[in-house]
Amino acid sequence: MGRPLGSLVVALVFATAACARPEDPPASAAYRAETPSVGQTAAAAEPSRPRIVFLGDSLTAGLGLPRAQSVPSLIQARLDTSGYSYEVVNAGVSGDTSAGGLRRLDWALDGDVDVLVVELGANDGLRGLPVAQMKDNLDRIISRAKDRRIAVILTGMEAPPNYGPVYTSEFRQVFQDLAEQHDVTFVPFFLEGVAGIPQLNNTDGIHPNAAGAKIIEQTIWRALEPMLERRATETQRHGGKPS
Repeated sequence: MGRPLGSLVVALVFATAACARPEDPPASAAYRAETPSVGQTAAAAEPSRPRIVFLGDSLTAGLGLPRAQSVPSLIQARLDTSGYSYEVVNAGVSGDTSAGGLRRLDWALDGDVDVLVVELGANDGLRGLPVAQMKDNLDRIISRAKDRRIAVILTGMEAPPNYGPVYTSEFRQVFQDLAEQHDVTFVPFFLEGVAGIPQLNNTDGIHPNAAGAKIIEQTIWRALEPMLERRATETQRHGGKPS
């Protein structure tokens, strides 16, 4: 990581607090209707494209930003200008925990999903939820995606320090362990280079502003583009969706 860990976790005390809401949203048709794909307008005028789904909390949703400046929207723009025919779905819900993400998973994976980007855990850390519970939820999300032959990018998060060093260490280790266990692409810290830097966050000092979102987009793109290249090669070689 580019910044000292101490400054990052202190920043995340506030970051996760702002992501939190009293209850997780239900996995319902109402949720589904409120989360159109980023590329929905463009997709209406052309044949259906495979999807890249971002499953996360307010950091994915782009709280405090116009929709066009959220990380998923920036990834959609990058895909379009780079000649990749994908439709990005922003399935970010403020306040979501790993359990909430798991409950919404079937809705999120509706349609021809090729890649799932998992950005969850910040609210688990804020609430001091058991690390084993978070690990089980994320494990089930990854496993179910892989069962559908969907490639996964797992992004890591830091827990606030107020639950003690053992909790924060175990929390951090969950993401690395799951990435190794499932052999998925791993981004160690979703907010790398952004957390704790005032000029890269909104006035709440918490959620990335437009400049911060662009840095995160670059981080995600470095993980995503090689994956898309590999999957395109496998599809051409074997035909159909890569295993």
